[in-house]
Amino acid sequence: MRRKSFQGMGCPIAGALEHVGEWWTLLIMRDVLDGYTRFDELERNLGIAPTMLTSRLRTLVEAGLVERARYSASPPRYEYRPTASGRDLASVIVALYTWGAKHTAVRNSQVTLVDQDSGREIDPVFVDRHSGRRLSEMNSAFLAGPEADTFIQTRLDPELRASRRRRRRDTH
Repeated sequence: MRRKSFQGMGCPIAGALEHVGEWWTLLIMRDVLDGYTRFDELERNLGIAPTMLTSRLRTLVEAGLVERARYSASPPRYEYRPTASGRDLASVIVALYTWGAKHTAVRNSQVTLVDQDSGREIDPVFVDRHSGRRLSEMNSAFLAGPEADTFIQTRLDPELRASRRRRRRDTH
């Protein structure tokens, strides 16, 4: 079954899912960012079928998240290095780690996030760069941008959003 493309949705979240929406993708990127850049290392760490890994790595190269570089001429062998765009996924991976450690049965007892300089465990939070306030404490909302089409403008209309949220409160 072909999956639906999110490309035409006009939403950065949907656009991101075009590149990282398949569940192996972020696990592969987690390992690549941790220095596991060779095919055999990734295959062993992830327990992924070689055909699936080949397919996912090809997609990551096409998306510009990793670059393929030869490290052996005979036999020809390649490694997959994160690009700047791929390195920017680190914060997404940390966000998923944080959420998973808090909300799933797989707590952080086997894996912890630490500051490599101090060795202290990190408790990551997302903050607004300008105010320094935690996003979880802010009353934030997505709004239509200057190039939004009619569908996005309607979907993100603040009055309609307020109406939907009132409806949600009324049913609980």
